[in-house]
Amino acid sequence: MFSSFNKIRQSHHFFEKDRLFGCILSLMLIAFIAFPTLADAHAYSASYTKITMDQEKTELVFSLDTLSVIELLPDIDLNKNWVLEKSEIKKEKHHIEELITEGLTLDKDNKEQTPKVENMKLIKKENKEFLSTTILFPAFSPGDTIVYNDGFYFNDTGTNYVDLISASIMGQTSEAVLQGTERTWTILLTEVQQEQGQDQTTQPDTVEKQPETVNPVQKSSTSSWFSFFKLGMLHIITGYDHLLFLFALLLRKQTIKQYISIVTSFTLAHSITLTLAVLGWITLPSRFVEAAIAFSICYVAMENIFRKEIKHRWSITFLFGLIHGLGFASILKEMEIAKSHLAVALINFNLGIETVQLGIVLLLVPLLAYLYKLKLSRRIVQIGSLIIFILGAIWLVERIV
Repeated sequence: MFSSFNKIRQSHHFFEKDRLFGCILSLMLIAFIAFPTLADAHAYSASYTKITMDQEKTELVFSLDTLSVIELLPDIDLNKNWVLEKSEIKKEKHHIEELITEGLTLDKDNKEQTPKVENMKLIKKENKEFLSTTILFPAFSPGDTIVYNDGFYFNDTGTNYVDLISASIMGQTSEAVLQGTERTWTILLTEVQQEQGQDQTTQPDTVEKQPETVNPVQKSSTSSWFSFFKLGMLHIITGYDHLLFLFALLLRKQTIKQYISIVTSFTLAHSITLTLAVLGWITLPSRFVEAAIAFSICYVAMENIFRKEIKHRWSITFLFGLIHGLGFASILKEMEIAKSHLAVALINFNLGIETVQLGIVLLLVPLLAYLYKLKLSRRIVQIGSLIIFILGAIWLVERIV
């Protein structure tokens, strides 16, 4: 009988360990999906395209992050330090021009226009270096159909590449986001006849006609609300520090009410600063913002390890959420969206962020609830929080130095 009891105990321990293994494996799977591996450190690539059209010429300024340039032209990095230097640009200028002019095309009525590269220089955006190239095209006229194509990383499914377009077309502004398989932006320039206010007694042959103006009509769906919604989703999915902060907040055992208050306060906080930063009412150095985000990860991880009880976490979440909102804002600030279009872009960008966050919370909470039933749950939370702290500390040091 005693032997049978031992077998039952051993069987119980086996299933307990099996459940523990399953829980840890599930958490590791989520971490693997959510965070990049060392082999895939450049999972997010962004370019900015500014198009200016007037009656004399069409100017296109294309800015691509330098890490992408090195990935696309590996031989350009002569000293293999993963930094694009001015001397390397000068030496490989011809190959860079080929890369850009072949990757980008501007068509008029299905005929590709001949580009002329004016200049090339290094600039700073989002605390990253970009290679900015100015390209000139012929002028366009009313009645023309203009098609802009971006072929960079088109067949590379491992890179979440986006091209953020802002255009000034004969004085009118427009924005678009090219991502995934949507790499074409089409504009139809229609004629608009301005009407002159006149007295009914004026003879028809004495009416002075006003000059025609151009009304750009977008034919593609890339600048619709859904493109900014998808941009928000992509921005949070590739924002590994934001995701790690959210995971750290949820990792410690709390009530459903506490979880709701945490998610709500984080949403409200980052929505406030996201809006204010894009409007230009708040400006902080990007290095400070990125370092503060890394510090927030370390702080919450330490709370998980050393604090006996977790109460009122919503307050610290709100405080750090304000900082994270400034991080979310960087990509939209660089687009320089016209104020008349800003509200729609902001709302849908934010909705994209919230959709991904809500999905992660709905996935994690049931799994964590199961974890808390295990005897070793406290140890798992401590080890997990220690790993989170180490990752946050590494990012903090990188962003301070």
